[in-house]
This record gives sequence, C-alpha cells and structure tokens, in this order.
Amino acid sequence: MTRRPAAARRRAAVLAGHRGDARAARHALTDPDPGVRASAVGALERVGELTGADLEQLLTDPSAAVRRRACEAVALRPGDAPPSLLRVLAEDDATVVESAAWASGEREPAEPGVVAVLAELTTGHPDALVREAAVAALGAIGDDAGLPAILAATHDKATVRRRAVLALAPFEGADVDGALEKARDDRDWQVRQAAEDLT
Repeated sequence: MTRRPAAARRRAAVLAGHRGDARAARHALTDPDPGVRASAVGALERVGELTGADLEQLLTDPSAAVRRRACEAVALRPGDAPPSLLRVLAEDDATVVESAAWASGEREPAEPGVVAVLAELTTGHPDALVREAAVAALGAIGDDAGLPAILAATHDKATVRRRAVLALAPFEGADVDGALEKARDDRDWQVRQAAEDLT
C-alpha cells in the first residue's frame, strides 16, 4: 500500500485536532515525517489529549522542529510539573535552546532551577538569539537571582541589549537605575527607546 504524501498526512493531523479525533492525532505522533509529528502536537493540544509523557518523548525527538514545537506546548504547563526543560536548555541545537528558553519564561510558576540555567545562557551562549531569549525569560520570571545576568546583558550586542533593558522592568535598585540611564544614551535607537519606555 502506498503511503499518502507527507503534506496530506500533515493536513490530516491538523484536521484531526479540529475534528476532535484524538486517535488519529495520536497516530500521527509516530509518523516518519517530522512535519506530521509537529502537527500532531498541536492536534493533541487542541483536543486536550497531550500528556506530560507525550511531551517527555517529543522533547527527545530526532527532529529539531518537533522538539521546538514540544517546547511551545510545554510553555503552557506549570514549571513545577513535568516535563522539565532543563535538559533541553543544555542541548546543542541553538534553535531548540532558544525555544526552550522562551518557554521557560512563559511557565508559571517557573521551573525550579531554571533561573541559574537561563542566567548562564544569557551570559555565555555563543548564539545571540539564545542569549536574547534567555534574558527575556529572566525578565518574565522576575527572580532577583537573574538580575546580575540581565545587567551583564545590557553590554551585549544591540538586539540582546534591547531585550535586557526590557527585562529590567520588574526590578528596582541603583544598579537597575544606572543601567537604564546608560541605555538612554545607547548608540542603538531601539535600546534607547526601550529605556525611555521604562522610565
């Protein structure tokens, strides 16, 4: 029997979610095509059948696209419930780490231990998009333990500096005031605008 083209299978997975067909959506999780598996994540979310165990497995999928989609789904779950994103934040694919960092900032409450990991990514990851996502997540979480990394990020490249300035919003103190004052004179207009918006 000839398998339908991947595009048709992706469409079927999406439709399964809209039709409430959890069985078909779950079947799509085992499809050989990563696009179909990623669509199945959304379909199972839509029908309310995406479990923590599903996400644990999806976060180890061979496809970065599937792992990114799984991170998006994890963002909707409390950080004190499975699955953990800490291991994902340590993986090699920067696009997945960026998604996991963003998701970590969205979880309420934050996952225990994630602030230290995000701070390390903010100050040490070689990919600027990861640093940007990590500093934004630290600002969203608003934990004082993340403030030193946010302040350090105000000296990074312009896109990271802008995110770092915005991430200062939940914090107060002389260091924060000093960083905002400096940012108001930044050579990048978006950094200056972000600082003006916070003062």
